[in-house]
Amino acid sequence: MNVMVIGGGASGMMAALTASQSGEHHVLLLERQARVGRKLLATGNGRCNLTNQNTSPASYHGEDASFCSYALHVFGVRDTLEYFSSLGLLTVAEKSGRVYPFSDSANSVLDVLRLNLEQRSNVEMITASEVASLKRKNGVFTALAGDKTYRADRVIVCTGGVAGGKLGGTDLGYKLLSSFGHTRTKLYPSLVQIKTDTTLVRSLKGVRAQAVIRYGKEERSGEVQFTDYGVSGPAAFELSRSVSVGGGSGTLRMDLLPETSEQMLNEMLVKRCKALPELKAEELLTGILHNRLGKTILRACALRFDVPCKTVSEKELRQIAHTVKYFALPVQGVMGMDSAQVTAGGIRTTEFHERTMESKLCPGLYACGEVLDIDGNCGGYNLQWAWSSGHLAGELRGSE
Repeated sequence: MNVMVIGGGASGMMAALTASQSGEHHVLLLERQARVGRKLLATGNGRCNLTNQNTSPASYHGEDASFCSYALHVFGVRDTLEYFSSLGLLTVAEKSGRVYPFSDSANSVLDVLRLNLEQRSNVEMITASEVASLKRKNGVFTALAGDKTYRADRVIVCTGGVAGGKLGGTDLGYKLLSSFGHTRTKLYPSLVQIKTDTTLVRSLKGVRAQAVIRYGKEERSGEVQFTDYGVSGPAAFELSRSVSVGGGSGTLRMDLLPETSEQMLNEMLVKRCKALPELKAEELLTGILHNRLGKTILRACALRFDVPCKTVSEKELRQIAHTVKYFALPVQGVMGMDSAQVTAGGIRTTEFHERTMESKLCPGLYACGEVLDIDGNCGGYNLQWAWSSGHLAGELRGSE
């Protein structure tokens, strides 16, 4: 049987490897870019956070987020790690549950996938070949790419989403699947930087802090990086989906000293003022927060920098402590799709069988990965969905 895999990203490479495993199928992998796995190289800041030991269906989103449950069950984290080990990849897990290649380089993940694909005699990879159209007649699929026509009995669409256009994000998959009657949800950038009022953050560009950040009813903890347009970093990325889908308004609140209560911090400031009465007020938070961040907090409290600590009132000290624990930034939206790591939204999963990834509208047509309306939290969850869904689609079940 001839199998065509459209898209050479994470889910596409996994689907192709799985489909070729028995040796009974000829697998053609078509990639529109000059090489496979380009976006994979950028994941985890180039380290490739390939999965997370805490993966569960609760880590995913979509109109029907439960769609991912079966794929994650039949090819979960343990299966993924065993599979990559069989390909020759060594991995290491951090306390947070994030799993990285032992080499700490995304190249290692891509290399073992690519090398194993190249060693399979029944796999043909063609790069720089974008599929312009896909049709099915008399049970045979025909794909037109450039001036060439390819035919297959089964097709797996693994083209990803529109996020990260500079790295290969595309709407190709939506177009191909819509030609068979499939529909998609609205698309939003996710795992992306949050834009805020810049009055306070402009002077904080590059400053990092371990914080608890809140947006509406959601709360995340971890590293936050301030930028000249707002906030970035893992904790901000995790909240960005809610900001994006919610329309980009409201207030982002940060606890910049999560291990210290507001009362304890207030007592520390009182003691400092008593011990160093002539110390300039601008140094009140020195040693507690990053210098620039500390001064920004004082600026937010409208405190004069040049006065001695002995002149700072108890009310002002309480205000400083409160601001450190509830640092507020008015939200103005998120950065666009080109800056996003993941697309929230996609082809509706109600139009696919969750146990096979096969289309309900067109027998023999499969889809997996980010092209579908499933997206995960920050921390390896989206790559785990790529592996799980790609493996399930590559089994080509339900179509014999």
